[in-house]
Amino acid sequence: MLPVTTQYAKSGDVHIAYQAFGAGPINVVMVPGFVSNVENYWDQPDFARFLNHLGSYAKVVTFDKRGTGGSDRVTELPGLDIRMDDLRAVMDAAGMEQAALLGISEGAPLSILFAATYPDRCQALALYGSFSRFSYWFPTEEALTNFFGYVEKAWGTGGSIQRFAPSRANDAIFQQWWGRNERLGASPAAVTALMRMNSQIDISGILPAVRVPTLVIHRTEDQVVNVEGGRDVAAHIPGARMVELPGSDHLFYVGDSADRISDAIEEFLTGAPVRIEADRVLATVLFTDIVGSTELLSARGDAQWRHQLDAHDKLVDSVLTKYNGGSAKHTGDGVFALYIPIGVFGIWILVMSYQLIKTAPTLDTV
Repeated sequence: MLPVTTQYAKSGDVHIAYQAFGAGPINVVMVPGFVSNVENYWDQPDFARFLNHLGSYAKVVTFDKRGTGGSDRVTELPGLDIRMDDLRAVMDAAGMEQAALLGISEGAPLSILFAATYPDRCQALALYGSFSRFSYWFPTEEALTNFFGYVEKAWGTGGSIQRFAPSRANDAIFQQWWGRNERLGASPAAVTALMRMNSQIDISGILPAVRVPTLVIHRTEDQVVNVEGGRDVAAHIPGARMVELPGSDHLFYVGDSADRISDAIEEFLTGAPVRIEADRVLATVLFTDIVGSTELLSARGDAQWRHQLDAHDKLVDSVLTKYNGGSAKHTGDGVFALYIPIGVFGIWILVMSYQLIKTAPTLDTV
């Protein structure tokens, strides 16, 4: 994919940084978690791979919420209602009258509220690591205080990767990138103010008002947002479907189930099952060998041996052709063939063995 240029949408007096890429028939707006930087996404190979795949079947817009990333810094961080206006401004700037929303983590409550408020502009909801109440993220005041301690002492080091992506806890390069994402996402003071605002999130009463197709994806052992947050969202949005996958990473583009998350999103948004590229195949291998070939050659001479070998090869090739077998490799006194259609192989091998033995007693099959 060509380099993506950051643009700006105007929401009131605030500039919202966004990027648009992909040329598929579906409009998708990816609503990020609590801090982001759209330009830093592409420097992480796993994240870039996810975005490139998303852009292969959709026109995608992603943005930095006001006060974060490339968007304007503000003196006072707003609630979800103002952020809905920012989302709407981004859609307008990108020329999207309607779009499916891909809400990630803290971006999920914003997406849900937007879908309930503007159902004519939201075609579908795909939510990952979602919650309706802040308590699913930080269940106690002590947990929130500990997070503030990290922000004050270690923000920008990437140390929070221990919770956000435990599977990458020992990956120094990934932690370096994540630390940069923290620094480019927001300053320590902005993160603290943002989290205090987030602590007021409770949209549980909004869930039953959502009337668009909804997919909720969550990892069972998510270390940041408890899986009960996703289960609660899925249980209270009418008709929502829950996909629960194994794993403890909160970041959706890393971990063993990252491809399954990407596939679930694609299947939901396109309505078509994702084609799985198989790297294995169920097959049967046939090996034949003319027993005592050296002795036969010596006893019968070249002409008779060649006649015997030609009869063997002709029989093998005719049966492979008849049953759509794979190409055979002739070994001089036998054949090695890969045979894929298992269903008729049992009959074929019996016939093959019988004919070889009947026509030439000196032939053997293994």
